[in-house]
Amino acid sequence: MSPPAAGSLLPSLPSGARILIIRLRSIGDIVLLTPALRLLKEWRPDLHVSVMVEDRFRELLENNPHVDAILEMSKASGLAQLGARLGTIRRIRRGDFQLCMNLHGGPTSASIASWSGARWKAAFGHFRRKGIYDYLIPDPRTILKKETIHTAEHQASAFFHLGLPSKEIPAAQIQLTAAEHAWWARKRESLGVPATKPYVVIHPMALYATKQWSPGNFAALGASLDSRFSVIYACGPGESRVLDEVEKAAGKKVSRLEGAGLRHFAATLAGARLFIGNDSGPAHMAAAVGIPGVVIFSSSSSTIWAPWRPRAAWRIVQNHFDCNPCPGDRCYQFERPECILSITFNQVRSAVEAVLSEAKALMDC
Repeated sequence: MSPPAAGSLLPSLPSGARILIIRLRSIGDIVLLTPALRLLKEWRPDLHVSVMVEDRFRELLENNPHVDAILEMSKASGLAQLGARLGTIRRIRRGDFQLCMNLHGGPTSASIASWSGARWKAAFGHFRRKGIYDYLIPDPRTILKKETIHTAEHQASAFFHLGLPSKEIPAAQIQLTAAEHAWWARKRESLGVPATKPYVVIHPMALYATKQWSPGNFAALGASLDSRFSVIYACGPGESRVLDEVEKAAGKKVSRLEGAGLRHFAATLAGARLFIGNDSGPAHMAAAVGIPGVVIFSSSSSTIWAPWRPRAAWRIVQNHFDCNPCPGDRCYQFERPECILSITFNQVRSAVEAVLSEAKALMDC
């Protein structure tokens, strides 16, 4: 049987058809997939949607009403990795998938798609191993007829090309449980953060030095807020060094949330009056739980990677350089990464005050 035309594929799937969507990592990409998943399931709630992610990112999709199953790809190494991946492939092949959509693009995801046993396979046309796919999805700029495409639009465009009716792409979302909110209430008390005082979360981490605003600036920013708010500095596993630098610059101990799981971190964010951080995954999480925020951008394109359609007040702080965007692993233009070093304390503080004022005005309405 020849495959249906691309624009008829999703409409032609039988009721109850099973779809496998591969998006292995990272935080931002997975959070920014949730708008497309919502559109798909609201249009065809009868479809059974499975999403494959690396095991460390599973929590981002838990409790999501638009995901029927989460499949994990282990990041273990050596023989443990081989055994885990063979087990994953067996589970996928038992899934009886009608369609496999690879939205990731690397060699691992291509192998998963190849071994999935799905009746139809689809991926973007610029991905490697094109021969394994029945459908090659064009450049999203062609699909959406726009020159610059946000990551949320990029991922949704694949579904539009395969027949999902094109419509406005909603905000990203992370759905939390009562138990997760209760965890934060207990953790907040253990951190000495009063339940009667509003708090802000500052996440001073970044993947690259080109995205890392200085810990000293973050310390000064916290000091400018601590008469009105409790200030919580957050980091993930193995990132304590930056919080140590914040404390050194502050000249005192600060409230630290370290190594919380993604869902517990999301619960922490959900109760905050404001999020402040570098361009990184937690900024997308903050927007997805619906709180105001300020994000400091440097080497990346904020047009492509800003939090998508946040439901609260947000500001992006970024200085324009002709070399932006770049890969970000180092500065390719100057001796130092001027894109991040040029961002001043006053720029960020002004953005913070603007967001707080806007958020207060909305609360007073």
